[in-house]
Amino acid sequence: MGNKINIRNKKAYHDYEIMEKYVAGIQLQGTEIKSIRMGKVSLIESYCLFENKELYVRGMQIADYAWGSFNKHTPGRDRKLLMTRHELKKLKRKTRESGHTIVTLKLFISDSGYAKLEIGLAKGKKEYDKRETIKRKDTQRQLDRLQKIK
Repeated sequence: MGNKINIRNKKAYHDYEIMEKYVAGIQLQGTEIKSIRMGKVSLIESYCLFENKELYVRGMQIADYAWGSFNKHTPGRDRKLLMTRHELKKLKRKTRESGHTIVTLKLFISDSGYAKLEIGLAKGKKEYDKRETIKRKDTQRQLDRLQKIK
């Protein structure tokens, strides 16, 4: 498709170490898909949680659709994620381990036109881990610059 929507949560990669990645569908209402196609989504404060054996994403902000009428949606509501029962059981088991959580990584539109959310099983980074990651990226950037000059 010509519509390349790819909204990333850069803060998640900075604050967490991603162990595993999964792709889940999202149950949307009203004009939410139109707002997503316009790129009016924020994933910064979003995370996933289990309620009654179902996985929901909380904190994902989808802005109001400007041309919507009576069928508008609530921007910050919890949205159900659509995954297989096997994947849900596996995620629930792993989140019971200490320090593991499920964070949102990327929102995109699939080739079939559906909104998909890439989520990751993550473990929080300590402050020294974050500094080490920044140092590693800086040295890699410097090496790339030197190779580009030669």
